Amino acid sequence: MVTISGMFVTNWFMHFAVFIIERNYLLRKKVLYFVHSLKKNVQVLIWFGLILVAWVILFDDDDRHSRKAKKFLDAITWTLVSLLVGSAIFLVKTYALKVLASKFNVRNFFERIQESVFHQYVLQTLSGFPLIEEAERVGREPSTGHRSFTSTNGTVEEKKVLDMGKVHKMKQEKVCAWTMRVLIEAVGGSGLSTISHTLDECSNRKKKSNKEITSEMETVAVAYDIFNNVAKPNSSYIEEDDLLRFMIKEEVDLVLPLIECSETGKITRNAFTEWVIKVYTSRKALGHSLNDTKTAVKQVDKILSGVLFVVTFIIWLILMDIATTKFLVVFSSQFVGLAFMIGSTCKNIFESFVFVFVMHPYDVCDRCLIDGVVLLVEEIDLLTTVFLKLDNEKVFYPNTTLISKPISNYYRSPDMVDSIPFSIAFSTPEAKIATLKETISEYLVQNPQNWYPNPLLLVNAIENVNKLNLNLFVTHTINFQNITEKSLRRTELVIAVKRILEELEIDYTLLPQDHDLLWFNHSRNSV
Repeated sequence: MVTISGMFVTNWFMHFAVFIIERNYLLRKKVLYFVHSLKKNVQVLIWFGLILVAWVILFDDDDRHSRKAKKFLDAITWTLVSLLVGSAIFLVKTYALKVLASKFNVRNFFERIQESVFHQYVLQTLSGFPLIEEAERVGREPSTGHRSFTSTNGTVEEKKVLDMGKVHKMKQEKVCAWTMRVLIEAVGGSGLSTISHTLDECSNRKKKSNKEITSEMETVAVAYDIFNNVAKPNSSYIEEDDLLRFMIKEEVDLVLPLIECSETGKITRNAFTEWVIKVYTSRKALGHSLNDTKTAVKQVDKILSGVLFVVTFIIWLILMDIATTKFLVVFSSQFVGLAFMIGSTCKNIFESFVFVFVMHPYDVCDRCLIDGVVLLVEEIDLLTTVFLKLDNEKVFYPNTTLISKPISNYYRSPDMVDSIPFSIAFSTPEAKIATLKETISEYLVQNPQNWYPNPLLLVNAIENVNKLNLNLFVTHTINFQNITEKSLRRTELVIAVKRILEELEIDYTLLPQDHDLLWFNHSRNSV
């Protein structure tokens, strides 16, 4: 009876325990994440425990059984004990992996998830109706918004809501595992969802449908629709008053610094479109990073499960008195031989685990510099990482090789410095060089969206007493993650420097060249 219906009883018990925890707010915040994750393991542990208790009660040790029957019953008993111990070990393994995954996600992805959730809330809010304006018209106090999403648990879909006010106040060191899981579910996919509202819903304002953005072309179209929905009719920019129709003042103050505004604080259509594309790109990269992390954790789980199966088997052999001294000697000799064959593999797995989960020098879509080659991270596995070169050539690196290499991560770097080397004539007056630096500084000040002011112009060397080798150091307002944008900005600056040199009549002249006239006359005579 216990064997057949034990799983049903334990299943009911676990559902009841989850029900009690979900009704308690403090317990739900602290332990519900682990309860859902460990439910199956605890159920199996309790089931094996009930079977063992029932077996011991029914077949208690007494003199009624023959020696052969007693030996058989002991074998069943020790087998059940081994299964119980094994299920307890697997329970500890699952708990340890869940703690590892939760801590890893909080440390590496919390801020990016927090930012992505807010960005999606902004897009959904601006693509809908001006609710703040409606609230003020009916005399209701405006409040921080909520972002809803659908969580899928197996075949069951559940509607969940995030309070954006609470999301903004969250601190990384105080985020519990359950909250982190909800945030990860909110950005689980690689696409952005927005409310399809603007032009096609004017005829039926009661219907709202979630529209997911899955490509950059769709992103541009959605940005165009949202801009028209927020801006005044026939206006070419969005003002702060336009945003206040959709969001409260505190939220608008958070949105404006995210988008490149003009000096008057107005948001142009191009600036808004670029911001939406940036939001989509970062969201897509975050989704891929979370998926790759999940895959790596599953691979670690499979490896640990294989090891624990062997450990459980050895425990069963010891309890059954099969693992005698002679057997252990034979087994250990075979194990030593096996260790020589798989020792390198185990070492590689351990180093890869440390590289991916402890060092974690990059995420998916990060641009890195490895061995002097610029690479884009496409996929992170437990044992290997797939990169793309600038020409889209795929490069596969074992993580055990990468662990010993210096890796420059452009995405995680602050705004980066660029250098432009060039040469001018040695006879150039110092006053002209000072004017050159001032003119370049004026150009940078006129383009604050691309450059920081105050460049550094250094003289590297005097070459052949006829030219000065200069090096211009400037600071971008971005890092080099977007290599195309960086290259375009640099090209514009190089052209501007060329134009400034021409305007100041600064050039480079060759040294006087020696001409052998005697050799020239001899050549003419020989002809």
